[in-house]
Amino acid sequence: MQTDKPVILVPSATVEPSARPFRARLAIAFALAAVSDGVSMWATFAPPIEWAIDAATAFFLFLILERRWALLPGLVTEAIPGMGIFPVWVLVVASIAIYDGIKKPSVNSRR
Repeated sequence: MQTDKPVILVPSATVEPSARPFRARLAIAFALAAVSDGVSMWATFAPPIEWAIDAATAFFLFLILERRWALLPGLVTEAIPGMGIFPVWVLVVASIAIYDGIKKPSVNSRR
């Protein structure tokens, strides 16, 4: 039984790159943020040391998380005196982890 229809091969599932490297970077970023917040909590009484820790944390998170500008509000928040007692860096990394995959709806999808 032979047909004259052409055979079109279509993959049944799309191949997507693994999100594993970003997950590893995210785990490293969480660890760095937790250590920084812990050390920064004890350095609250020495503001220059706390500022150096926060600047280094912002720099390394900027590199680890592939230059996310969402880190800037965390750096500004850490510059406020007394905010070192809150886990700001952990919250910033958590917000990047949560909101990174959310995309704006396209103009064509509103119709």
